[in-house]
Amino acid sequence: MPEPIVIVGCGGHGREIFGIIAAINGVADSWKVLGFLDDTPSETNLRRLDRLGTARLGPNELLADLDAHYVIGIGDPRTRAAVTALLEPFGRPAATLVHPAAGQGPHNHLADGVVLFAGAQITTNVTLGRHTHLNQNATVGHDAVLADHVQVNPLAAVSGDCCIGREVLIGAGAVVLQGREVGDGATVGASACVARDVGAGQIVKGVPAR
Repeated sequence: MPEPIVIVGCGGHGREIFGIIAAINGVADSWKVLGFLDDTPSETNLRRLDRLGTARLGPNELLADLDAHYVIGIGDPRTRAAVTALLEPFGRPAATLVHPAAGQGPHNHLADGVVLFAGAQITTNVTLGRHTHLNQNATVGHDAVLADHVQVNPLAAVSGDCCIGREVLIGAGAVVLQGREVGDGATVGASACVARDVGAGQIVKGVPAR
């Protein structure tokens, strides 16, 4: 029997995760999407849910009344962390979702709430923390550690032996070179090349990233 699940966040990231669940169900009927939760959905996003054949069930706190898994469909890592803090006291399990077109090598650890989008690739001995998302065609190399609530945007590459802190955003097409560290809450701009360590809370961009 498929497990019930709700998606928290009606925006584009959440609707993309709806597509991931559909792809997973195309291989094995694993999940039954009950609908979406969102405190302040826009009318535009509500119409877009209707096109998907689903709907908003209510605000985020409604999870307390649902016997279901949940996944946080919010792209911004700080917002995702704040929503996690709200939802975790309800005791519902966070789903880990891997698109059938994502790839994994051996000996990796994916924590609760991790989402791998289509084309995402992790090699070997990679650790992904809670509610970390790898977007389309993002890659993570051997022995890398990504902490909780990291967002790796499309086509970004995290090289081997890197250490990525909590609530880090790595922009589309960015590269973090071998062995580099990116501190908690930092932002790596799109197409940047991180050639030296990035401190907590810093925003870096360019080639090399500064």
